[in-house]
Amino acid sequence: MNILEIDTVSLDEKTKELVIIDQTKLPNDIELIRISDKETLYNAIKLLQVRGAPAIGVAAAIGMYAIASRLEVDDISDFKSEYKRISDYINSSRPTAVNLSWALNRMYDTIADISSDVNSLKEILHNEACKIRDEDIAVCEKLGEYGLSLIKDGDGILTHCNAGQLATVRYGTALAPIHLGLRKGMHFKVFTDETRPLLQGARLSAFEMCSAGADTTVICDNMASSVMKNGWVNAVFVGADRIAANGDVANKIGTSGVAVLAKYYNIPFYVVAPTSTIDMNCPDGKHIKIEQRNEDEVTSMWYKKRMAPEGVKVFNPAFDVTENSLVTAIITEKGIIKKPSEIF
Repeated sequence: MNILEIDTVSLDEKTKELVIIDQTKLPNDIELIRISDKETLYNAIKLLQVRGAPAIGVAAAIGMYAIASRLEVDDISDFKSEYKRISDYINSSRPTAVNLSWALNRMYDTIADISSDVNSLKEILHNEACKIRDEDIAVCEKLGEYGLSLIKDGDGILTHCNAGQLATVRYGTALAPIHLGLRKGMHFKVFTDETRPLLQGARLSAFEMCSAGADTTVICDNMASSVMKNGWVNAVFVGADRIAANGDVANKIGTSGVAVLAKYYNIPFYVVAPTSTIDMNCPDGKHIKIEQRNEDEVTSMWYKKRMAPEGVKVFNPAFDVTENSLVTAIITEKGIIKKPSEIF
């Protein structure tokens, strides 16, 4: 089974279930999870079974429809109240990815002022969830087209974490230009940062790029400087979980270090993200809440035996903020924003 033949997030219309690829099992096993209750949806997002800002947003939308379709509430006011309560609970699963709250708010807003009947509300939620899914596919294809205009055949591209198809429904954000280029017969040399501590680059991006037929090399995070110094990297493409109003970018931990290196070696550093990731209510990166994750991800998760002494302190932020001055351009589905610090 080729992973690229499966939508990362989908809706089973017959059973009214959210279906996701369990990304915690990749690359060794391709398993699908069916979700129709709030606890399973919360855990799927919290435990990174579904991850990547756009995919989280689509999963939240479809998941909330699946949950709403099973609510046995006849009174429309009670239905809205229960739906909002569950939505707020799901929104607490991951605080940094703005697409989560964006999708949840958008879903609720479609029924907030409707006063017909509960079945009509459920149908409205179904239609909106499908619309969010379809928009994600179209947006990612546009991201790929704009990003592809910035690179040429044979280029070396470094990416951090996973912002490919596995982070969206199809195509991806940062890896969309590569996917589209490969379909046109182009060739790239792709370097995927391992991305400690959860190894999204080694487990997911490398798996995805190899499945697509790209010339792919996994490097440890601390090897980025070496491959850049060797002249093997012509551009850096990364995604984003939240972009502040001034163009500061929150992305997977380690991204800011890659940006600093790219600046030093005069390599363009591109952030690829849909406009839904831009949070105009957040003035700058200092106002972005950074999720702190469990210490076991660093000390023991990937090892047969614990690899750090008991009792040692562990700092494990899920994201860091790249200042706008380090970003060459932000690529959105509406166009390329050059010099974000001057435009935002």
